[in-house]
Amino acid sequence: MADSVSLQFVSPYAFEAMQKVDVARLAALSDPELRLLLPCLVRMALCAPADQSNAWAQDKKLILRLLSGVEAVNSIVALLSVDFHALEQDARKEQQLRHKAGGSNGESILVSQLQHGLTLEFEHSDPLRRLRLALSELLAIMNKLADSNGEFFLKSSELFESPVYLEEVADVLCILQAELPSLLPITEVAEALLHVRNGEWFLCLLVANVPDSFSEVCRGLIKNGERQDEESVGGRRRTEALRQLCQMNPSQALNIRAMVVEECHLPGLGVALILDYKPDTADEAVSPLVSYVSGLLLGTNGKVRTWFSMFIRNGQQRKRESSSVLWQMRRQLLLELVAILPRSRSTHVPNDSDMDSESSSGYSGLREEHVVKASALLRLYCALMGIAGLRPTDEEAEQLLQLMTSRPPATPAGVRFVSLSFCKLLAFSTLVSTPEQEQLMVMWLSWMIKEEEYFESAAGVSASFGEMLLLVAMYFHSNQLSAIIELVCSTLGMKIAIKPSSLSKMKTIFTQEIFTEQVVTAHAVRVAVTNNLSANITGFLPIHCIYQLLRSRAFTKHKVSIKRIARLIRMFPHNYIVSLKDWNLPPLESRIARLIRMFPHNYIVSLKDWNLPPLESINSILTPASKTNPEATNQPITEQEILNVFQGLAGGDGGKVRSQYTITTQLLILYYILSYEEALLANTKTLALMQKKPKSYSPALMDQIPIKHLIRQAQGLQQELGGLHSALLRLLATNYPHLCMVEDWISEEEVTGTLPLLRKMLLTSSSCKYSQTQLREAFQNVLSGGPRLLRILEHLTLLSAGDLIPYAEALTASMGLLLEDGVSRRILQTVSKLWMVLNTVMPRKLWVMTVNALQPSVKLLRQQKYTQNDLMVDPLIVLRCDSRVFRCPPLMDITLHMLNGYLLASKAYLNAHLKETAEFERSNLGLSGQPDTPEVTREELKNALLAAQDSAAVQILLEVCLPSPQEELQLGGGGGADSLLRSVQSAPGIPMRKQVGDAGAGRGAQGEREAEGGLLSDLREVQCLICCLLHQMFIADPNIAKLVHFQGYPQALLPLTVAGIPSMHICLDFIPELLTQPQLEKQIFAIQLLSHLCTQYALPKSLSVARLAISVMGTLLTVLTRAKRFAFFMPTLPCLVSFCKAFPPLFDDVMSLLVQVGQVSAADVTTKARDIDPLIARLQYLRQKPQEIPLSESKCSLRKRSAEDLGGADPDVQLCYHIEATFMDIISSSTQAL
Repeated sequence: MADSVSLQFVSPYAFEAMQKVDVARLAALSDPELRLLLPCLVRMALCAPADQSNAWAQDKKLILRLLSGVEAVNSIVALLSVDFHALEQDARKEQQLRHKAGGSNGESILVSQLQHGLTLEFEHSDPLRRLRLALSELLAIMNKLADSNGEFFLKSSELFESPVYLEEVADVLCILQAELPSLLPITEVAEALLHVRNGEWFLCLLVANVPDSFSEVCRGLIKNGERQDEESVGGRRRTEALRQLCQMNPSQALNIRAMVVEECHLPGLGVALILDYKPDTADEAVSPLVSYVSGLLLGTNGKVRTWFSMFIRNGQQRKRESSSVLWQMRRQLLLELVAILPRSRSTHVPNDSDMDSESSSGYSGLREEHVVKASALLRLYCALMGIAGLRPTDEEAEQLLQLMTSRPPATPAGVRFVSLSFCKLLAFSTLVSTPEQEQLMVMWLSWMIKEEEYFESAAGVSASFGEMLLLVAMYFHSNQLSAIIELVCSTLGMKIAIKPSSLSKMKTIFTQEIFTEQVVTAHAVRVAVTNNLSANITGFLPIHCIYQLLRSRAFTKHKVSIKRIARLIRMFPHNYIVSLKDWNLPPLESRIARLIRMFPHNYIVSLKDWNLPPLESINSILTPASKTNPEATNQPITEQEILNVFQGLAGGDGGKVRSQYTITTQLLILYYILSYEEALLANTKTLALMQKKPKSYSPALMDQIPIKHLIRQAQGLQQELGGLHSALLRLLATNYPHLCMVEDWISEEEVTGTLPLLRKMLLTSSSCKYSQTQLREAFQNVLSGGPRLLRILEHLTLLSAGDLIPYAEALTASMGLLLEDGVSRRILQTVSKLWMVLNTVMPRKLWVMTVNALQPSVKLLRQQKYTQNDLMVDPLIVLRCDSRVFRCPPLMDITLHMLNGYLLASKAYLNAHLKETAEFERSNLGLSGQPDTPEVTREELKNALLAAQDSAAVQILLEVCLPSPQEELQLGGGGGADSLLRSVQSAPGIPMRKQVGDAGAGRGAQGEREAEGGLLSDLREVQCLICCLLHQMFIADPNIAKLVHFQGYPQALLPLTVAGIPSMHICLDFIPELLTQPQLEKQIFAIQLLSHLCTQYALPKSLSVARLAISVMGTLLTVLTRAKRFAFFMPTLPCLVSFCKAFPPLFDDVMSLLVQVGQVSAADVTTKARDIDPLIARLQYLRQKPQEIPLSESKCSLRKRSAEDLGGADPDVQLCYHIEATFMDIISSSTQAL
């Protein structure tokens, strides 16, 4: 649009005066400036105003006075005197005519046949014809624009090009748009003016005379504009027009720029507006151009980023032009870059003397006020080159290298600048193209290494570029180029595409000239521990460097001691445990926890050196770093160093944290120990091949670590710990399953629930008013001073688990005194409750003290104390307690809890022991290359031992469920089994543990409770507790249930186990196998068990197994001898009654079986010439017509005969009458059911 350069545009001063209708300012305008605004001013003076105030009346007078001396006003007044309504009608008719004619210019209603050219006609025409000529020409352009389908065209129009009549044409144009706004919308007129010469000048005059339309016109032009404005002539004309509009109204330039970004059109316009308007700012401030372009490329809007990147790429493809906005932008950026460069910078590489002299002109540093701007420029050039694909010119590359290798002051901003410069060198190594530039870069990197400590101390930051250098060097040595790319992108704050091949030059420089592997390793050990490490620290932490060196085994290879590195783990402060999202690095578990795991694994060597298949993540432990140097190993953290971390924790699990180390440090050390032990067990085969047996941490050490307390603390810090809590739980579930029991988690919820919290509000003081000595004395007088003991115990329940720890020894040592008769039930329940609270923080030590306290008095006199190891080796020690515990439900609950825990601990202990010793014993025996038969045998022996251990515990517990002779008398008068059966069958189910009794209800009320059918007795409560534990054991391992029932137990317990253990239905799976056993006792036990299961679980599966049992009984009838037949059928015949009661369809099969058994027995009796009732005939009659038998008389006569005759009868006679009694019971149960 160079054709309108000589024309005078509306000045910002004049436009602001028009916008605000400031008459005083308008009066100050020169005649040429005022001439451009005459159309609007004349209309304001002549048209009736909406404002009738005196102020506007005075302003109107001033406007009239201002216009009175201007000659052109008369022509404008004449234009306003035209009938615009008729003109509009003719214009619309012409529009319709043009649409019908397909846009041809053949006929015109507005303008008749022209005698001369358009310019001469305009000169000689009256005002109306002038309006018609301009309107016809404008409508023609607008019509062609509508039919152009977006293709740009330049309409040659004599009317808009003649410099003599431009002002008159502009007057006509402004009057037409103002009087015919519906016919000529200003946005469409603005679009049309872009297609004629001098269009931007007409557009500015049009908008200046309608100043309120400025934003509307600009938004319309932007919205209809091209996505890439410099790609076409139309885009460039549009951009130029908008630039002229913004020059006329500078205050709206920022809003227009925002519209450009919002619509993603005309990117060159946005840059041009920044170049046109440079606000007066200080030198050290970041320029608007840098801020604007950085915001587009580094913002979160991907659409905007792609749009502007395309502008950069397309602009580079055209030949360099001075008028191009892109090249103007690049030139301005280069000027800003050169302006902040240190003085006298060049590519001259100084010698050593130059390096020692900080005042060397070639290496003068950046000024402090320029550091922030330099960092912003570096990031911008990184974005332009990495995201937008900018190819720097030689001049730009030279100046960028000068800036990157400059030396900033030792400030936090300086540290940031050095880090950015270093990452830009890594990302764009092509900037270094000549040997001189490469030497300059090497010298600058050497300066970074030299000044690292000074920068860190002088800048006052806890992380500097030194760790980044070290980390990049380690990545280069381990060829982790992708990690370097990730590190560079994270530091620069942008995702850019970096080819790994582009790092080859930098890799050579780092690995061969600056940082050899030995230098890296020696330097890493000297890295200071980061104090007060937290997520607020920027930069790259020593922990990442140490992690990479441990991973690459650099310490071991170069014989560098890593003892000091353990201090890194111990020095983690509490506020470190935050998510590492601020560093854009993996979360805590994947970085911190990997470091902990890698610490014991630092002794790992790739098994490729040993020609063995590599493992997934852990190859070996305590193995040499190379085959040629077998002694190059490190040692784990010593037990004393670990104990120092937990110093101040009194009594293992029971300790309260009063250590100089924080909970975070202790959790990480615990994670290290568990990871070390796990790695040790996972690599036993590799260690055995190397004839190397590293020492594991002793059980005594583990006993002194408050594992449960630490896990409980970690549970409350899960949000801060990231993945550390879950990782600890995984290791605990493997190595210490007894600390991860579900019952413990549930009891912890009860301890930390709402009700305990409300009760703790009653505690006025944080300290307990009772001492351990007072608690011991109260226990000694438990029988006479029960209320005092109860007061002390109730007060202890208000304490937290940590505050209760000092009372643990006094509480457990006095448990034996609670076994005396007359102790209040409430005291027992309160003690049990306190024990469960202590179990949440110190389970292992508490269990040992409790087991020793509940030993029989004989063992206590011998001073026999069990240890944790004793109880893990033999968990059944728990059940070798005082026999009175078995009839004290609260203490029995504690005993069962300990038994379950030690059974789990024993399994883990044996598994670990097997893994520790298996491979080394095989190696010592010379079986390394032989099949795994010995190992399989060891595994089988271990499984057999565990099965025997579990089954023995179950058998002991079942034996505890049997009533003593005194309890049998109390339950029902002598018939132990029968009375127990009646008591179980009379109740709908086994009641769970009941909390009965109060402070005044003592053990003396036991007789009253036991008189109520045994449902509220201590025996019944103990049975319920045992059934609950057996249910858990059977569900956890169904093989235990199978083994116990194959071993068998008293038949009197079957009603109790079937009704009280919900998981007994699993026995239906193996009863068929039990029926096939050769021992008659097992077959009898299987049928008796099945009879109770059918009654309890009337399922289709039970029916099928019952049919099988009846078939087996029929088969055994044909093969058993007379004595065995009596021994088998006497206890199993009553089971048939249960079968028929549960499954009536089995009635015919059972009756047939009874008839067969009766026939065989009667035949044996007949051979002895004994006189007996016609049993068979009676049985057949009972089978065919059971309803005709007077049941009461038959049962009465049967009982009389049994009492008189069966006493001296032989087995066959007894069996015959027993068969008849079974018949009667079946008929009785069936008739009762009807």
